[in-house]
Amino acid sequence: MAAITISRQMGSLGRDVANAVAARLGYRMVWRDIINQAAQQAGAPEVALATIDELGLLGLRPSVGARRAYHDAVRRVIWALADEGSVVIVGRAGQVILRDRRDVLHVKVIAPVQLRVERVARDQRISLDAARAQVEASDRARRSYLRRYYHARWDDPELYDVIINTAYLHPDAASSVICEALPHVLRAKQEQ
Repeated sequence: MAAITISRQMGSLGRDVANAVAARLGYRMVWRDIINQAAQQAGAPEVALATIDELGLLGLRPSVGARRAYHDAVRRVIWALADEGSVVIVGRAGQVILRDRRDVLHVKVIAPVQLRVERVARDQRISLDAARAQVEASDRARRSYLRRYYHARWDDPELYDVIINTAYLHPDAASSVICEALPHVLRAKQEQ
């Protein structure tokens, strides 16, 4: 049984793509439930809140020990999910944590900045300037998260098996591409 990780940019429709992939394959999709489960295991709810608060609006500053316990728990939760298989894991550095597993397809969902800004503005009913600020802050937070906790570059194409640009593909079409790629990529990984 396979697992799929999906990394996404704010406004790229990555969660919609993940939902469509999970529905098409009959897989379970996990997203923020990883945060909650890891926070419970680590006994560090403030770290979970700080992690969800990617724009830094809550001003939370958990201790180094609490962060370490939380990230160790995230790693354990993600590995357990991949061991179960038939799961789409959204975010939380799954592409790095599971990078060496041959039973996992790693996907990144992207879109041009201006399109992402327009989508966020429309979805949240905010100005383009406010949406641009959110998109830029989200990109910085995601880049920083991977660099700080996993010593990886978010934009490193070698972390991903498939990169989907939703400027050109609707989430349903993107899910079709991912589902079609899944057996081919996993077979190639097994043969390495």
